[in-house]
Order: sequence, then C-alpha cells, then structure tokens
Amino acid sequence: MNTTWSRFNIASIVLGFAFLYLPIVLLVVFSFNESKLVTVWSGFSTKWYGELFRNQGLIDAAWVTARVAFISASFATVLGTLAALALTRYTRFRGRMLFSGMVFAPLVMPEVITGLSLLLLFVAIGLDRGFLTVTLAHITFSMCFVAVVVQSRLITFDRSLEEAAMDLGATPVKTFFAITLPVILPAIVSGWMLAFTLSLDDLVIASFASGPGATTLPMKIYSQVRLGVTPEINAACTILIAIVAVGVLIASVVNKSREVQRQRDEQAAQRT
Repeated sequence: MNTTWSRFNIASIVLGFAFLYLPIVLLVVFSFNESKLVTVWSGFSTKWYGELFRNQGLIDAAWVTARVAFISASFATVLGTLAALALTRYTRFRGRMLFSGMVFAPLVMPEVITGLSLLLLFVAIGLDRGFLTVTLAHITFSMCFVAVVVQSRLITFDRSLEEAAMDLGATPVKTFFAITLPVILPAIVSGWMLAFTLSLDDLVIASFASGPGATTLPMKIYSQVRLGVTPEINAACTILIAIVAVGVLIASVVNKSREVQRQRDEQAAQRT
C-alpha cells in the first residue's frame, strides 16, 4: 500500500514529536549547563552531576525510591498475575464482578482519592506512615496495571498445551511452571517494568502515604522545584530518563530475541 506524505502530515508529525520530546531534550541539555541559571546557557559542564552525588538528601531519596519501586513492583507482579489467572480461568464464581471491579478500580480512580483512602486506612489501623505504607500504597495502585497486561496475554493463550501436559501426567502446578509460565513470561516482565516505572514516577499517592524517613525522589524534587529549578534537579531528572530509556531498550531487545527464537523453533518444527 502506497503512503502519500503531504506537507500537512509531515508538519503534524514534527510538531507532535516536538511537543512531546522537546521539553525533555531541553532538560537534558541544560543539565550540562555551566551556569546556575537554568535558562541561560554559559557553557558545557558536568559539575552539576558532581553536586548531585554530593547532595545526601537527594541520594537518600533516590535510594528510598529504588527500594520502594523494586519491592512494590515484585509484589504487584505476583498479585496481579494471580488476579489475571483468576479472572481468565474462572469465568463464573460468586462475586466475580465485585472482584473484577476491585482489581481494576485504581485504573480509573483519581490518585488523590486513592491516596486519601489509603491514608485514612493507615490511620484507622494505627499503622505509622513510613517506608512500609508507601510500599503498600504502590502495590495497591500498580497491581491493576500488571493484571491488565497479563490478562491480555492469557486471553490468547492456547490451553490445549496445558491439557496435553496434564494428559501426559503432569500435575497442575508442574504444568503451570513448565508450560504456562514460560509463555506468559514476557507479559509478566512487561507488567513488572510498568509497575516499577509507575512507582518511580508517583508523587501524589506517596505524598499521602509517606512519613519521616520515607521521602521519595519525586517528592524531594517537587519540594525543591517549588523554591526554583536548579541544574542539579535537571541532572537528577536526566539520570532517571536514562535509566528508563535503558530499561525500555533492554526489554525491546529481549522481546525481539525471544520472538526470533520462537520463529526459528516454529520453522524447525515445520521442517521435522
């Protein structure tokens, strides 16, 4: 099919990409600015990265954020996968509609309401706000994203593979780990990365659930930005962008290699 690239189409694409990525490019560029004024370019320098790594407050906040993101993403992946299995494999059970609504509610719930609800819950049960409450809050709102990703893969899963394995004597548990898990593993990994990224990015819910000693990096950056943007903040944001970009690149390479290997296996099976 021939595609005609008119001037309007080209201009629309250029303006769209500029609107999306030009602010990010400017942030990265000015993170290497010699001047302390972020809007005035006075030369190339990496001194603000050095200042960033000497800022103990930002380092501590980054460490808290990384730990919260890793732990919450891991638990959310397990719970989201189990929820997706329950919704896909058991289409009829009492309370299914209620269960489905509870799983996917955070997708459409405003973050302010989610954060306030969790805050009221933690106060009601007498749980002091801190690292634990932030982690629990992130598990709560990121689990639904994992469930959506994994469920979309399970819907297209060929269950005859599981039936064949159990006909050959495999137990349901062995069938899951030997047949089902390898097939849906890319979706699980994608769900984990999505939950990890959402946790790194969260500001609103963490503001409600955090306490002393549990200040995340977005909260720290926001509190400093209110006093004025500095090249040090630009450097911190640039490092976050680089981490996310590397993660996306690695995931793309892994998925591509798995797809190529799957095609080779299918070709080998057809030849035999």
